[in-house]
Amino acid sequence: MAQKILQGFLVAVAAAIALSYTFGYSYLFKGIRETYLRGTTGSSIDDGTYFPSHTIAKGVPIPWKKDSTYNKKSLPKDFVEDLKNAKTASFLVIKNGKLVHEEYWDGYMQTSKTNSFSMAKAVTVMLVGKAIEEKKIIGFNAKFSDFFENYKNIEFGKNLTLRNLAEMEAGLNWDEDYNNPFLPNAKAYYGKSLEEAVLLRGFKAAPGTKFEYQSGATQLLGFALRKSLNKNIAEYASEKLWQPLGMEQNAEWNTDDFGMEKTFCCINATSRDFAKLGQLFLQGGIFNGEQILNKCFIEEMRRPTKLSNGAYGMGLWINNNSAIKHYYFRGLYGQYIIIIPEKNMVIVRTGMNKNENLDQKGRPKEVEKYVHEAVKIFG
Repeated sequence: MAQKILQGFLVAVAAAIALSYTFGYSYLFKGIRETYLRGTTGSSIDDGTYFPSHTIAKGVPIPWKKDSTYNKKSLPKDFVEDLKNAKTASFLVIKNGKLVHEEYWDGYMQTSKTNSFSMAKAVTVMLVGKAIEEKKIIGFNAKFSDFFENYKNIEFGKNLTLRNLAEMEAGLNWDEDYNNPFLPNAKAYYGKSLEEAVLLRGFKAAPGTKFEYQSGATQLLGFALRKSLNKNIAEYASEKLWQPLGMEQNAEWNTDDFGMEKTFCCINATSRDFAKLGQLFLQGGIFNGEQILNKCFIEEMRRPTKLSNGAYGMGLWINNNSAIKHYYFRGLYGQYIIIIPEKNMVIVRTGMNKNENLDQKGRPKEVEKYVHEAVKIFG
């Protein structure tokens, strides 16, 4: 009897495996291996080493200057409790180009590299902007079908532009869901091939007619960027961002099994280095006396779109409704690089907050709290 039960179980397992490969769900096994078998129930800010990656190499480091008040002002106890309850790994504040506060929890430190998640979307847009500046791409109004001709034969595909992708107005057949393992986010994150997961999704709406946040859109933008380069995207990021910004550490950009960067997510870097990306925006694209990104392009990235009801630009989330206007890079579980122009301030928060509370425009309410607390304490 026991032998028959075991045989039946093995047959069922074999059938499940065969069906998963037949219907394109073989990535589920990798997802199980990289989560449950490691003691977690999903993705995390520490899972970058579980996937292949390309290095974003640093150049000559330019360490952050510390303000004379560095870490002399403590965060209020109730705010610290909120940060801890939200499983915060780091909280940094830069004011007038100098580090004024830096704090880490749960074993994280200055050299810890954590997953950017969707903060990488803004980096991808930045790199496309740089490629346009260098005339590798004609502009954001370029058609995606100029890079992938088969899109001329897909309904709505011939009208899709890089701007549609950057502004989250692509109309892809894509449901942004981080919990359902059968939906495209999981396949893109854990699957072997990003082309298989993303490139042939098709459309559910005409491009440019509706705002809908879709990771697939930024991955398509990444495909177009890669086609325009004679190198991988991480190398380009090193040359155009990491080296001129004097990043203190190399970063790792996770890829699929074929070496394509996950441009919708997954840059593993330190909080200090993430902060320099925010400082670059604050300074109009200039860092250390060098114009790294075109100022007009930076303005374009942070200009809110009508279809997003003023909440999104190109890779950036925007809050001009707040008493203190700000915009930010945003990633899953509360990864933020927050830029506050009127206060000449940048905030970085990383961690594992799984309880996001959103406003009516789909923006996390905690960001505004971080802004007001930092301004109250550090001016």
